[in-house]
Parts: sequence; structure tokens; C-alpha cells
Amino acid sequence: MDGQGMKVIVGMSGGVDSAVAALLLKQQGYAVTGLFMKNWEDDDDDEYCSTRQDLIDVVSVCDVLGIDLEVVNFSKEYKDRVFADFLREYEAGRTPNPDILCNSEIKFKAFLDHAIGLGADKIATGHYAGVRAFENDGRVEYQLLKADDGTKDQSYFLYRLNQFQLSKALFPLGELYKREVREIAERAGLHVAAKKDSTGICFIGERPFREFLMRYLPTRPGEIRSLDDNRLLGEHQGLMYHTIGQRKGLSIGGIKGNDKAGEHEAWYVAGKDMQGNVLHVVQGHDHPALVRERLRVTDLNWIAPRAPRTEWVYTAKPRYRTPDQPCSLLSIAADAAEIGFASPQWAITPGQSVVMYESRVCLGGGIIL
Repeated sequence: MDGQGMKVIVGMSGGVDSAVAALLLKQQGYAVTGLFMKNWEDDDDDEYCSTRQDLIDVVSVCDVLGIDLEVVNFSKEYKDRVFADFLREYEAGRTPNPDILCNSEIKFKAFLDHAIGLGADKIATGHYAGVRAFENDGRVEYQLLKADDGTKDQSYFLYRLNQFQLSKALFPLGELYKREVREIAERAGLHVAAKKDSTGICFIGERPFREFLMRYLPTRPGEIRSLDDNRLLGEHQGLMYHTIGQRKGLSIGGIKGNDKAGEHEAWYVAGKDMQGNVLHVVQGHDHPALVRERLRVTDLNWIAPRAPRTEWVYTAKPRYRTPDQPCSLLSIAADAAEIGFASPQWAITPGQSVVMYESRVCLGGGIIL
């Protein structure tokens, strides 16, 4: 791609991926500016927030690349558009994925709007994904593609993007493998070449999750009961701290089940009674209550101007780390759809996103009910 004469602003996080994205675009002839987003302020001075060090790393990278850097504070937008929804979902007993909303509301909305205001033609990030433009009935449409590196593909987290956002987006790492990205950074003399990948909540970082939630949502202890026989097994400190399929952290591991054949098997979270404040658990990884062949989704977003066809065979990810699963769209309406899988899926979790694909093309998806 020849970027001669085009201005692109690269969202830079302090990691190797966004650094190499900026490097590659500069090599392709784009006029590149780096932009560092500060999106969290509540406890920015504690051990879990790496904003200060990340900014130092970005400044160093921009200096090596010879590009300008702008620092922007989107903390209010993040709190209003992402974190408030994050807390509402947990309070309702669901398990949200804030990274997905962060991409659509901050990185490709607040950041995109800001970049356009600065006269940018495009924005770019270090996501492992791709964009393809093609002509359909006389107009240009855009597809979101999986990355070549299947172990790093991040199209799942980008499924809420729309045609306009994709028309303005560049993903320079879509055809590269992570090892290649680190090698490119090392050859270019970028000190972040071996920097550890960040994990944890988008922009909030790696911190003890339960302690973090307790700062914002009141604890509400309740009973833990066996789903099969309603036996009282223990007490939970709040339904928000638990998710479907969870095994660790229940403090009931030594309690035997009634079924002699499986009395020593581990306990798993199988459901939540929000009205009664009861956490339901079952024993055994393969318990029928932990698998589903169908699920309903809401808050749909289809990337193409038209929805996928019903009864067509696609694949879907009911969670990020799950391999693509054969499925079909059984029914679809304006605000909800039903998806059927070829085989039972384990620990389907309300609040998480299911994302559908046709080969390498990400079609979109929705929130699991």
C-alpha cells in the first residue's frame, strides 16, 4: 500500500504492536503521528496502573521513529461510555467484555473523532486484524478480516465496528505473526521489542478483580446451593464475583456430592438467581447444566449493510479463546437472534459476546442473553 500524502494517526499504547504499526506505516509513505490515550484516572498512582511507564515507552518509540506525539485524555468518555456499562452488567449478574465496548466507543469513536478533527485521513492501531474494501452494486463496502496469526487474531474484539469506522481504519499487523512483529521492532532498535503484552481490563490494567469491583459495587453475600438437589453448600460474597463455568474461588471444594460415582468431582458455577441472590453450582465438568446447543443474543451489530442469512452454515466464537464452532443463524429480528451450534457448547455466559464468521470474514455478533 502506498500512503504517500495521507495523514494517519496511530493509537500508541506503549507496547510493541502499536510501535511496529507506526513504523510500518511510516515506511509505506504515510505522514504518521502518534497518539497516546489516557483513559483511566481513579487510581493512576497505584501498582496496577502502568500509564506513566507506558507513556515513557511511547515517547521513546516516537523519538526513534522521528514522529510527533500527542497525548489525549479520554477518561470521561471511558467512564461514561464503557465503565458505567461494565458496572451495570456486573450488577445485573452478567459477565461483560469491556474491551469490546472500549474498541467501539473509545478507540474507534472518541479517538477517531479526535483524529478527524486534526485532519487525519486514517487512524491505525496495533490490532491483529485486517480490513478489505470491495465494490458491491456500485458502492464501496468494507469487511473486517481475521489476522493471519490465528493465535493473536483480535477480530473478535472489533465486531462492533461499522462501515464508516472500518473505512477509516488501518491494521498494519494483520498479515504478520507476533514473532515477526518483535523481530521488526528489534531490528529497528525499538526498546519495546521484548516488552510483555498487557492483559487485564482495557485501560485499567492487571489488578485483583474482586477487590477492584468492591470499590464500585456493594457486596451482597448469599447462599451457594446445589442446582440438582437445592442443598446448601456455602456462602458467596456477591453474585457479581462469579461467572458461568467458574471452578476456583467457591470455597466448597471439600464438599461431596450425592452421586457416588462423581462425589469427588469439582463444583462449577451453573447459574445465578438474581432475585433470591443464590449462586447455583453443579458437580462435574460435563454436567448437562453447563452445556447448550442454542443461545439467544441481543444488541446485534452486523458489519455489512445487510444481516447474514438464516439457516446458512457459519462459524462463531461464544468467547474469545474458543476455537471457531460450526453454527447457523436460526432466526433473526431487529433486536435479537438465535444461534444453533453443531455441537454442545460449554459454559455459555450471559453478557459475553458471540461473534460470527464466514471463513475469514467477521460478520458481527451480539451479547449473549
